[in-house]
Amino acid sequence: MTYRGHVRNGVVVPDEPVQLPDGAEVEIAVIKRPETDLTPDEIPTLYERLESVIGIAEGLPEDFAANHDHYAHSRPVT
Repeated sequence: MTYRGHVRNGVVVPDEPVQLPDGAEVEIAVIKRPETDLTPDEIPTLYERLESVIGIAEGLPEDFAANHDHYAHSRPVT
């Protein structure tokens, strides 16, 4: 299970209430957020970031979108 939290006064505090037994072993990973000088309105949308590759694939079967798991992983056709 993964729980999110923040450090307050040097102590890790979960964002949501968590019931763990005494002595439970835990692992803490610090999440490094990307530093940016952009305001939230200046951050490119997913479309803007992927615009250069949209529509680049050619020669795919007509049903590729619906059955990509079949073509990529040999799963049954839906």
